[in-house]
Amino acid sequence: MLRIEVFSTDQNQLGEGPLWDVEEQRLYWIDSYGPAIYSCDFNGGHLKVWKLDQPIGSLALREGGGAILSLRDGFYAFDFDSGEATVLHKTHPGELRPRLNDGKVDRQGRFIAGSMDFEERDPLGTLFRLDTDLSVHTLDTGIICSNGPCFSPDGSILYFADSHRKTIYAYDYDTATGAVLSRRVFTTFDALRGYPDGATVDAEGYVWSVEVYSGRLIRFDPNGVVDRIVGLPAQSTTSITFGGPDLDVAFVTSMARPFSNTYPREREAGCVFAVHGLGVRGLPEPRFRG
Repeated sequence: MLRIEVFSTDQNQLGEGPLWDVEEQRLYWIDSYGPAIYSCDFNGGHLKVWKLDQPIGSLALREGGGAILSLRDGFYAFDFDSGEATVLHKTHPGELRPRLNDGKVDRQGRFIAGSMDFEERDPLGTLFRLDTDLSVHTLDTGIICSNGPCFSPDGSILYFADSHRKTIYAYDYDTATGAVLSRRVFTTFDALRGYPDGATVDAEGYVWSVEVYSGRLIRFDPNGVVDRIVGLPAQSTTSITFGGPDLDVAFVTSMARPFSNTYPREREAGCVFAVHGLGVRGLPEPRFRG
C-alpha cells in the first residue's frame, strides 16, 4: 500500500541531492541555499548537519572517506570531521552567473555534475566529469538549468535534464572512458504540468523524475514513455533517491523558498518525504573512487 510520510521536518530553503549510502545505511541530502549538508539514519535519528559558506549543488561520498562537493564555483573535497572544504577545481573562474548544480557518481566511480545559470535564463551551463585522478572534463555545453543526472543499470546511458527546456536527454556513455558519444531527447515535459528536476533509475531500468512546481513523481519506461505518476504532498518537491535496507523507499526533497506568486506557501514545503509501497527497488549509489 502506498504511504507517504514526512521524514524530516527541517524546512530547507532548497532541499536537493538526496543520497542513500548503503555502506553507512544513512541518508544524505543538502540545502543548496542553506547552505548545508544533512545526514541521518533510516529512522530519521542521529541527525548531523554541516554548514557551508557558499551554495551547494550536490555531493558524492568518497570511497576513502569524506565527500566531493559541487559548490557554486567549483569542485571541492570535504572533510566531515573538520567541516572544511578544499577547492579542487574552479569550473567557472571569474563568472558570476553560472553555478554548479546537480551531480551523480557513475558506475565506475567518476562524478558527473552540471552547472546552471543562476537566473535560469541563458545557456551558460556546462556538464562536467570529475575523474578519479581529480581531472575535470567537459561533456556538454549550452545548458540553462542542469538537473537529474543518473545512469542506466549497466551504466551505458546517462540521463540528464535541462529543466528550463522541460527536456530529459539520454547520452550514450562510454563506461571505459566516461565520454559521451551522442545525445538524444529521452522525453519532454511539454504535455505535463511541471519541469524535470532530480532523478534516479530503479532496478528495472525505469527513470524516476521529480516534477518540480507540480509535486509529482513521474516514472518513465526505457523508451521515455510515462509509466506511472505519483502525487506528493507539496508542489515544491525537487529530487529523489531510493534508500532503506531494501532500497525500496523513495526519499524526496523539497524547497521552502517561494517559487511563484501563484501558489500559497505550503505547510510542508522544504521537508523530506519518504514514499513507501511503490513496489520497486532502487540501485546502490556508487562512491567516488578518487
